Amino acid sequence: MIVLVDESGLSQRPHRVRTWAPRGVTPVLQYNFNWKSLSVAAGLTAWNFYFRLYPGAIKSPQVVDFLQALVRHIRRPMILVWDRLPAHRSHMVQDYIASLYGVIHQEYLPSYAPDLNPVEYIWAHWKQHELPNLCAKDYWQLSHAARRTLARMRRRPRLIQAFWKQASLWPQ
Repeated sequence: MIVLVDESGLSQRPHRVRTWAPRGVTPVLQYNFNWKSLSVAAGLTAWNFYFRLYPGAIKSPQVVDFLQALVRHIRRPMILVWDRLPAHRSHMVQDYIASLYGVIHQEYLPSYAPDLNPVEYIWAHWKQHELPNLCAKDYWQLSHAARRTLARMRRRPRLIQAFWKQASLWPQ
């Protein structure tokens, strides 16, 4: 099974996109300046994607946690395709992969072509269409909205197929 993996981040600062308002009324986004960040790791297969949310930045322990969750959900050998993030190449992650005795084989995407990874299109759709102008009042509201919208996207198989078709390397 081929699983493409990528990470992204989100903060309490809203991702602003075009919006509408009644004529003469300027839309106003109100948010505070204590921006806490939320990181997301996702793995995309041919028919589904798996995700986990983490506070702060993703480092080696979070990558290992995500891989453990993938192994629990996908109960067969997999080819992991990901970028060369330092956390992916760390000793902790490589030792965990080696401890699985061949359950995970890894390949790296070229650094000059992030558009080859269909997971990038998940992030683009998520931020542009699912979470635009979200003004989370606190960290809980941000993580709740992120989890809810990702779960909603996950239930749309045609959307997942569209992410694969947008990536230029993969067969259509």
